[in-house]
Amino acid sequence: MTHPPLLRDDTELKPSSPAGVRASARITARRDAHGRTVLPLLHGEAPLALRRTRATGPEAHVTLVGAMSGPLGGDRLTVEAEVEEGASLNVGSAAATIALPGQDGAPAHYDVRLTVADGAELRWLPEQLISVKGSELRVTTRADIAAGGRLILREEQVLGRTAETPGLLRTRLTVHHAGRPLLDQELSCGPGAPGGWDGPAVLAGHRAVGQLIVVDPDFTHTPPLPTPLGDSAALTPLAGPGTLVTALAPDALQLRRILDDALTRLTTVAR
Repeated sequence: MTHPPLLRDDTELKPSSPAGVRASARITARRDAHGRTVLPLLHGEAPLALRRTRATGPEAHVTLVGAMSGPLGGDRLTVEAEVEEGASLNVGSAAATIALPGQDGAPAHYDVRLTVADGAELRWLPEQLISVKGSELRVTTRADIAAGGRLILREEQVLGRTAETPGLLRTRLTVHHAGRPLLDQELSCGPGAPGGWDGPAVLAGHRAVGQLIVVDPDFTHTPPLPTPLGDSAALTPLAGPGTLVTALAPDALQLRRILDDALTRLTTVAR
């Protein structure tokens, strides 16, 4: 029997500084000669620990495990995932990410960079991000997808813990398909965000907000129709083979239910 290449799976802790921790994690997924997805690169620096988890079939599964609390104010965290031609990768996280205030009031940064090659598939499905009172976090997510690539990406933000006001959260989600912009969306909420973020035109008093984007070449010929999903969610086709679901909910549990139902609907259409 031929075995897949050994994984490179390191967890290193860089010394902290008054400005916070700098850490990165990198994943490369590659299809082997037997059609299975192997991980020639799986490398994380604390608090970004990566673990390969059991999967059935040719797809590889990776779980992001928080090795310590964070991100704290002043931290700069980066996660990169590259899925090469013909490979299939599913990435999740073991628990919610909790944005916490640092000692010097500096913002934390969390950057995600995703690359999906032709004929490859990436399912990026982390747990929720919780913005804690007094924190400030800036999240940027960029996905670059080749013409024949597939992407399922979910982002969920929860404003504060139970009965708690949130911190300042700024997010930007950018998706490029075949070298052209498909989506560029920003959201700012919490103390210090532009006025009206909690008003009827934005969050309307809800504590949880989420986005689900599905990019599939099959949508080129059979795109889903624009559809309201209840009172606080909508499915919107994009100008390309992609669809965006945006949802609001009073809490994280109801938000997940809305997005899970939308994902079932979209994957059924894609088939």
